[in-house]
Amino acid sequence: MLSDVFFPRVNGVSTSIQTFRTDLQALGHKVTLVAPEYPSAARSAFGEDPLDTVRLPSRGVPRDPEDRLLKWAPLMRWAQSLRADDVDVVHIQTPFVAHYAGVKLARRLGCPVVETYHTYFEHYLHHYVPGIPAPLTRALARRMTVSQCHAVQAVVSPSRQMAEALREYGVRTPIEVLPTGLPASAFGNGNGAAFRAQFGIPAQRPVATFVGRVAHEKNIDFLLQMLVELRRLVPEVLLVIAGEGPAEPHLRALAAKLGLEANVLFIGYLERTRGLLDCYRAADAFVFASRTETQGLVLIEAMAQGTPVVSTAVMGTVDVLSGAGGAVVVPEDVTPFAAAVAGVLRDPQRREELSRRAREDAARWSSRLMAERLVRLYESAVESELPGREVAPS
Repeated sequence: MLSDVFFPRVNGVSTSIQTFRTDLQALGHKVTLVAPEYPSAARSAFGEDPLDTVRLPSRGVPRDPEDRLLKWAPLMRWAQSLRADDVDVVHIQTPFVAHYAGVKLARRLGCPVVETYHTYFEHYLHHYVPGIPAPLTRALARRMTVSQCHAVQAVVSPSRQMAEALREYGVRTPIEVLPTGLPASAFGNGNGAAFRAQFGIPAQRPVATFVGRVAHEKNIDFLLQMLVELRRLVPEVLLVIAGEGPAEPHLRALAAKLGLEANVLFIGYLERTRGLLDCYRAADAFVFASRTETQGLVLIEAMAQGTPVVSTAVMGTVDVLSGAGGAVVVPEDVTPFAAAVAGVLRDPQRREELSRRAREDAARWSSRLMAERLVRLYESAVESELPGREVAPS
């Protein structure tokens, strides 16, 4: 696997890589991940790397200090050490340096190359290239996507909706719809009381929570605007925003402008195996309105903790929320969204029922089953039999 993103950079790509890799290793496969080296301060907070992780020199990304890009020359030097017998499949995880290096490596070794399309670039690229009109950045994103997908033998899409978008772009490469599943550890009970005590949140205060990258494409502006209406219905409500990202200064300023300082708490990133579970568990409702998710893994994580979800259903979140008994699906409209959240917060009996059904919903997303499906895709790639099935999880 090659990726320009991995922990300590916390996002859905890092989580997906580590979840699949852990299960693949448990199934008996050797998986080497090539990832960027990060500044020492960030690395020290993350701890030791998992087995078979190769860290290579990287450089910063303009306007996005959290991210890195692999440096080409060190990556090529490392790649020269590999021989054809060392690698059965190359799996690319990001469309930047890792993509072009992965394609080149696979061609040299004579092995198939698979790529996961994690991110809906069309809808957020314009935030990071100011001065270029959004229609132009969307066209460029589509053109790059088609070119890259045609350079590999199979594409992995985390959702059916993302696969359909790729087909509309003109991608003809076989596509496998394969979401990131949840490991068994995600179903362990978080300690909501400990989380509330840590952050000084009274036990009875109604809490709505968002977890994710604090970035423009996550549509957190809408959640703050919705909070104005929600506070009218539930005056003591608190919106917890767990994550970091380039939109944080803007969102803090917007919260102040809307007079929401007493109703919003920014808490940054949380340690995944404990702190994050506690955060989900402490919430009375999980709120989400992103327009660009290729899957929406945080929705499943919240449901695994028995936290009712109130969310729009756009792109990848449609697959997650379709038929979900532990979720309330609403339009991206302030008034009905706020009313739905208030309905969950103010009705303990309904909240308890949604919580029970949310755990049942999450159980459908076992990471072990997803890893077994990925192995079958790898085997098909090696045998040059790529059916490109688009199958939602059962």
